[in-house]
Amino acid sequence: MTFGFPPSSGSFTPNFRIFIAPVINFLVSKKSPLLVNIYTYFTYANNMRDVRLEYALLTPSETVVTDRTNTYGINLFVALLDTAYVALEKLRGGAVKIVVSESGWPTAGGTAASVYNARTYVKNLIQTVNSKTGTPRRPERVTETYLLLDFDIRLVNNCSDISGSRLDNRR
Repeated sequence: MTFGFPPSSGSFTPNFRIFIAPVINFLVSKKSPLLVNIYTYFTYANNMRDVRLEYALLTPSETVVTDRTNTYGINLFVALLDTAYVALEKLRGGAVKIVVSESGWPTAGGTAASVYNARTYVKNLIQTVNSKTGTPRRPERVTETYLLLDFDIRLVNNCSDISGSRLDNRR
C-alpha cells in the first residue's frame, strides 16, 4: 500500500492513507510496531523493465539506486523498507518501528519463481538481517523479520499450502 521511487518519495496510496492514519496514531501512542510484508519478488515481477533480478534477489552488484545521500546498492529489500519508513514519517509515524511480518520468494508458478532463486533470496535476506546495520534511513534499527518459505505463487490465495518460518535477528 506504499509507493515511491526513490525511497524518499515513499507514501501511502490516498485510499489506504484514510485507513492507516488512525492506525499509525494508535501505534505511536502505544509505542507498538507496524507489521509490514515486503516482497521484492512482486516489485520485480511487476516491473521487470526497471528492476533487475539480481537487485530483487539481494545479490551483490553495482549501486542501483542513489537517493539523495542514501545508497541502496545491492538491496531492494532495504530500499522497500525505507520507502515504508518515509511513508510513516509523512503521517507523523516516524517513531513507529517496522517489523517485517512476511518476506520470501516463490519456488514455482511465476516469472523467476524457482527453488534456486528462493534459496538465493532467503540466504541473502538472512545475511542482510544478521548484518544488524539497519537501513540508510534507520541505521540504528535492526529489523525483526519473518520468512514465508516454499510457496507456489499460484497458491498465494490458498494458505493451506503455505508454511511460515521466523527469522529473528535479536540475539
